[in-house]
Amino acid sequence: MQYKPLKAAVALTLAGTVATAGGMADPVMPIEIVEADTESRSSSAGLLLPLIIVAALIAVASGSG
Repeated sequence: MQYKPLKAAVALTLAGTVATAGGMADPVMPIEIVEADTESRSSSAGLLLPLIIVAALIAVASGSG
């Protein structure tokens, strides 16, 4: 039961890291805003962020299963 929050925290940290690498000033912004801004600033980060979101969802789903 304790692993789900840990996986979520790691996933959010990774998303924040990619958002920062994409040129975002604040990695704490909501993922939807980060994704929209990142796609307009950097195509590589715009491609990576949805993949990380999917990976985070898979991690949470596997943790709850």
